[in-house]
Amino acid sequence: MSTLLLTRAHARIALLDLFRSPGYVVPTVAFPALFFALFDLQYARTQAPVADATTLAFMAFAVSGVCLYQFGVGIAAERGRPWERYLRTLPASIAVRFGARIVSALVFAVLAAGCVAVFSHFTTPIDLDAQQWLQAAAFVIAGGVPFVLIGITIGYWVSARAAVPVATALNLLLAYAGGLWLPPQYLPHAVQQLSPYLPTRQFADLLWSVSSGSGAAHALAGLAIYTAIFAAIAAIGYRRDERKRYA
Repeated sequence: MSTLLLTRAHARIALLDLFRSPGYVVPTVAFPALFFALFDLQYARTQAPVADATTLAFMAFAVSGVCLYQFGVGIAAERGRPWERYLRTLPASIAVRFGARIVSALVFAVLAAGCVAVFSHFTTPIDLDAQQWLQAAAFVIAGGVPFVLIGITIGYWVSARAAVPVATALNLLLAYAGGLWLPPQYLPHAVQQLSPYLPTRQFADLLWSVSSGSGAAHALAGLAIYTAIFAAIAAIGYRRDERKRYA
């Protein structure tokens, strides 16, 4: 069986496993839209440019949160499950396992970002045309890849008990410092200096380029670097866990 077919089969199994748990699916998909309603809706309602910027920022928050927190913690918890031990016996390469993880995480990330977009469409004066929405959807998928790999890194390098606080702290700190909750110019000076180098800020810049028309090359380059770095670290963590448990 080809690598592509194996990746699709593993992704399908992972998605079926997750969608069978409504208690996991509903909060994962709905939480970012709820967070947007509680904290930024009052500002987004004021004018279209504000609605565009806040909605795109919370779409980035939805993707990073799902990938970092939900999947990072999930992988750490699954490492000891009999099902995971069974999957390790199958003839699937690390590229297949990671590819399936990325696909399944991005499905949930897109659903969560879509909830934010739909909620904003009906409650704010957001002003994006169909072409801009399609571009935003493509950027959501492309920009989500490094966050899945960061989540996988957490999953294979951190114990199940420590994964929740580590993923929670990382998710919240990156969202804040990346300017996903409030405009970067309102961050403390020291945080403003650090912000452009964070993956969340680069993800936000990528999505903000949809409405502002600014270039996205620098943001894509930064996210590509994070993708390469965390793909390597996650692969080392996977092999390390494999040697520790199955050697």
